[in-house]
Amino acid sequence: MVTDALFEIGLEEMPARFIDDAEKQLNDKTVAWLKSLRIPYKNLATFSTPRRLAVFIEGLSEQQTTIKEEVKGPAEKIAKDESGNWTKAAIGFTKGQGKTTNDIYTKPVNGTTYIFVQKHIEGNNTFDLLPGFKDIILSINFGKNMRWGAQTMRYARPIRWLVGLCGSTVVPFEVAHVKSSNMTYGHRFLGTKIAINNPKQYEEKLLQQFVIADAKKREAAILQGIHQLEQEHSVHIPIDHELLHEVRNLVEYPQAFLGSFEHAFLSIPEEVLIISMKEHQRYFPVRTNTGGELLPHFVGIRNGDDTSLETVIKGNEKVLHARLSDAAFFYEEDRKRSLSDFLTKLQRVVFQEDLGTIYEKVERVIILTRLISQHLELPESDINRAVRAAELSKFDLTTSMVNEFTELQGVMGEKYAVFYGEDAIVAQAIREHYLPKSANGVLPETIAGTIVSMADKLDTIAGCISVGLLPTGSHDPYGLRRQAIGVLRMLLTNKWNITVEKLIELTLQVYATSKVKLENQSEAATIINDFFLHRATYIFKEAGIEPDIIHAVLHQDIGNFTHSLAKAELLSVKRNDDKFKLSQEAFVRVLNLAQKASSKLIDPDVLHTESEKALYDKYCHIQEAFRNSSGEAGEELKLLEQLTDPIHQFFEQNMVMVDDEEIRNNRLALLYQIGQLIYNYADVTKIEWKQSF
Repeated sequence: MVTDALFEIGLEEMPARFIDDAEKQLNDKTVAWLKSLRIPYKNLATFSTPRRLAVFIEGLSEQQTTIKEEVKGPAEKIAKDESGNWTKAAIGFTKGQGKTTNDIYTKPVNGTTYIFVQKHIEGNNTFDLLPGFKDIILSINFGKNMRWGAQTMRYARPIRWLVGLCGSTVVPFEVAHVKSSNMTYGHRFLGTKIAINNPKQYEEKLLQQFVIADAKKREAAILQGIHQLEQEHSVHIPIDHELLHEVRNLVEYPQAFLGSFEHAFLSIPEEVLIISMKEHQRYFPVRTNTGGELLPHFVGIRNGDDTSLETVIKGNEKVLHARLSDAAFFYEEDRKRSLSDFLTKLQRVVFQEDLGTIYEKVERVIILTRLISQHLELPESDINRAVRAAELSKFDLTTSMVNEFTELQGVMGEKYAVFYGEDAIVAQAIREHYLPKSANGVLPETIAGTIVSMADKLDTIAGCISVGLLPTGSHDPYGLRRQAIGVLRMLLTNKWNITVEKLIELTLQVYATSKVKLENQSEAATIINDFFLHRATYIFKEAGIEPDIIHAVLHQDIGNFTHSLAKAELLSVKRNDDKFKLSQEAFVRVLNLAQKASSKLIDPDVLHTESEKALYDKYCHIQEAFRNSSGEAGEELKLLEQLTDPIHQFFEQNMVMVDDEEIRNNRLALLYQIGQLIYNYADVTKIEWKQSF
């Protein structure tokens, strides 16, 4: 026999950002719980709104699965003594399984006889086990918890009601002094308290009380309402999916509406209007159908039906008018001041207590921007733009607009820089230097924006790590991991010929001459290099590179990141290439023997055999070719492959570890120098090469 079950946790309104993860936890934990209890079921569905988390279990077996299990014990020679009596080992084994020695039987396993017992576990009544769902409720984790009343329990929001149903029978349990029942609640204002007598009625009953319990159905309802407004008003409403996802978790019964604001506000930068609508009011902006110009309208989502909708629209318009009026005032006031005023105020803004003010940070970023630009041998015009962008990179942090709308940092920097007559590329670079804003976010497009972004991030990473602010676990308040990945991705995209280690060296060099003095810079350099190495490993893994290849390529340092990734991708292919097997064997053999070299200097006069002379000549040729190569990974590997035949000939015709110390040391020195060429490319001894049988 089967039945259906329903559990619901009723809460005060939860933050939208908590809901999806909580619903996923509810699903995963319930599945694992039923599996551990050996209770079969047909289907499981979860629901979520701001006021509830619920799970519906369809086709739930009324009985646990009864299992028969054969349990293996110790070998018979251990289970019996010399007289054939059961030992303590056998008695303890059977007792642990709830059996006696009378239940023992034996059978051979791989030539050894073991004792066994047959274990029979009778399935219990499912209903008797369902009150254990309480543990799932208590185990759900949230980003931030609270306590309420005299409760010691911590949860996202206070629990107000609990539903526990198996068929039409209430499953009894209690959490935070709230007892389970079959009573739930509809919409906070439009619904009432209702009884659920059959778990299958859950969605339908709630819908009658103005609650769409399925988050995906609420999202579909929002989209339907938005598309209907598009058709009615001949406009285009772009769908921001992050906003859509958030809004669906703010309402239980969505109703889309179109509101308006004064046309005069369109003189404010578009980004300000969109941020005001989206981030602060959760509105969707409205554009024209043809050119995509922003219109003085917005779309909001009401939590309810269309009753008195005009009044709701007027209320939302009034709120937005006040916010846009503030924005217009800030915009006008900011433009009355000079750039130098904003820059001077940065002296009073603290970046980090041990790393000085934002003004001091900008001073370091300016110097580092110039050093990186010069190292890359950029044209003087590009260097000047990058340096100017660095000078102005943070000025908008002291503007009234950014003080009110922090999300607009960089954006207003670009707008105001254009207003003050700055070069267009410089203005764009001011905005771009905050990019990427996430690990896989959009990268800067301009050279100036890229270099200033790298300099700014390197300064933050080096400074924070040097003063002991290294991220731990999931705790990374300064976003150092994201910023390091951003630096590496920018290096990959631009294919610049500069090593990660050089960037770190330049950054610490700037700190050494700045007002902020860092202690133990050599120790800090090691930690920072290691920090970047971990981020490089992450990017390699994301690119599909195997762990052993990663270790082989990054065994010394990161180097030129583009070059290192190219080597890893090439070796990842070569490991399965039978044609490369001879080269692999030669390289590994050289590296293994090279470790025994005591002298690193080769004396050509001590080379006696033709094969070792040939290997030396080839080595000299390849070494010179490396110096003149383009640095392309494939070209370098082809050069190394030219050593394959001479290496094999050398080993076939010469014994390296001969008695003559001079000859032995010279041959080891030759292998050492060849090994260095190979080793600098990759430590191929770390690679698990494809085996041929």
